[in-house]
Amino acid sequence: MPTALILLDVQNLYYTSRQAHGRNVDYNALWARATEGRRVGRALAYAIDRGDEKQRQFQNILRAIGFEVKLKPFIRRADGSAKGDWDVGITLDAIDHASEADVVVLISGDGDFAPLVDRLRERFGVEAEVFGVPAYTADALIRSADRFVPVEGPLLMGHANR
Repeated sequence: MPTALILLDVQNLYYTSRQAHGRNVDYNALWARATEGRRVGRALAYAIDRGDEKQRQFQNILRAIGFEVKLKPFIRRADGSAKGDWDVGITLDAIDHASEADVVVLISGDGDFAPLVDRLRERFGVEAEVFGVPAYTADALIRSADRFVPVEGPLLMGHANR
């Protein structure tokens, strides 16, 4: 049974699924699809911590499903803009743990990860599977992956065929 390294970009998935579908992701269905026929070596979820109770409950749900949750504080700049992405952290963890996996599952539509996916496949010989919301997943990232899994239909809350 192949071993999977799962990397979940929480902010990217949350906002793109809300924008494209007006619905939230069913994280239990997502977990089931990402882990089907695989042993999970490590599953990391990267989130921004705004410190509110609803967010803490969501993080606990991710932990109960099987994710290790990594948090970074939400930063509001003096000009009113906000900072809070995990691109570098995801990249470093992917490189640090890819040698322990047969397949790397990246759950993000961020095109900045295309070179990472290429490098993981070349350097570590892993399969790369990308989950993303089709309308908001970069073409370059889809092309870099061995498989693209669209986050739609049964991977969303409120889907009729559950």
